[in-house]
Amino acid sequence: MQEFGFYFDGTRCTGCKTCMLACKDYYHLPSDLAFRQVYEYELHGSWTQDAAGCWTVDGGVYYVSTSCQHCGNPACIKVCPTGAMHKEDNGAVLVNTERCIGCGYCHLSCPYNAPKVDREAGHSVKCTGCFDRVRAGEAPICVAACPQRALGFGEFSEFSRSEGTVRAIAPLPDEDATDPHLVIRPPRHAAAPDTDAGFVANRDEIV
Repeated sequence: MQEFGFYFDGTRCTGCKTCMLACKDYYHLPSDLAFRQVYEYELHGSWTQDAAGCWTVDGGVYYVSTSCQHCGNPACIKVCPTGAMHKEDNGAVLVNTERCIGCGYCHLSCPYNAPKVDREAGHSVKCTGCFDRVRAGEAPICVAACPQRALGFGEFSEFSRSEGTVRAIAPLPDEDATDPHLVIRPPRHAAAPDTDAGFVANRDEIV
């Protein structure tokens, strides 16, 4: 069965957040809700002083655009008490809003912070992969909006064969837990997942 996934090219992303804003605009999301996030990951680095007394630092920042990974082994589905969170034949992890009771277990279990509970609507909401657009032959809105063409979407098995790619970098979790349908071309100096090589510098922006 063909399953879709996202591709992220960390060597192209400039952290402009157009992907995130396009998604919020397309789905009319309020300021406290987002289906896509862009992490600014700042490496600690270290300072060195040369013979002339000049100090230099080898730290840096890179960006990671992320949303629901439509995982092969989704944690959100395992904990959903009503079966509302489910996986479609094409690999999309979706919410049946008629069955969802808004308990928030999916949000608590997801290592990517993807499902959110819309308290006003009374159920969970999340990235759908824009499958309505995909069925119409269009790219997801985040992919279409990226000015650097750092995002892609397509058959996951094709992306996963791309040379020089990985499945996770910091600050994302290791891929072993949920088998995310995400392939990453890592930026220079990207840190391994689950390390303390740096920190999320824009944590206050993450919703």
